Amino acid sequence: MRRTRIKICGITREQDLRAAVEQGADALGFVFYPKSPRYVTPERAAELCALLPPFVSGVALFVNPTLDEVRAVASSMPLGLIQFHGDETIEECAAIAAAVQRPFVRAYRIKPDTPPAALLECESAYRAASPWFSGLLLDTWVDAYGGAGKVFDWSLIPKELAPRVVLSGGLSVHNVLEATARVRPFAVDISSGVEEAKGIKDARKIAAFVAAVRAADATIDSESHHDHESSHP
Repeated sequence: MRRTRIKICGITREQDLRAAVEQGADALGFVFYPKSPRYVTPERAAELCALLPPFVSGVALFVNPTLDEVRAVASSMPLGLIQFHGDETIEECAAIAAAVQRPFVRAYRIKPDTPPAALLECESAYRAASPWFSGLLLDTWVDAYGGAGKVFDWSLIPKELAPRVVLSGGLSVHNVLEATARVRPFAVDISSGVEEAKGIKDARKIAAFVAAVRAADATIDSESHHDHESSHP
């Protein structure tokens, strides 16, 4: 049985955390970028993370952080994963992750003319640079940090890379079934697509999003079963 992992990002309230956990989210994202409307302080994140049950991961999103900023978060909350979402270099990501001893994902903001080979090269470079590198998170390039709810061209994702990536960028209740079925990523990541206002999640949208991902998984399983049967006359 296929199970695409799900991350709900931009958690700021207890009720939103509980709704995401109840619906089966695998990871919850906390934004430590002060210019974001979803920003939380390390102290606030620690309060929220006190409600995280076992096996649900807390992800800390940073944009061009200092080591001290990441250390402050890592020492105050049960941090499972760092998400670098700015202009950090490979060396900076590797050094910070090693210093706080946490795995990390790297956001790659995709432009319309991004060559698919560049994604494979990026993944290889990060994997060679750090044992703490966990994978790429693919987002849409806009002239700001964060995808601004916009979708990129999924056909740019190399087929061999897709099973290892986190797919982000403009996902919603309405397009995630198609996105998951077409790309077949390891995980999907959503923020604004399950909100009623910036930083305020909608429990019904979270439930509908999770249901759509599970429907895509069932479709993929069905296709795989059909392909397997047709190859054995």
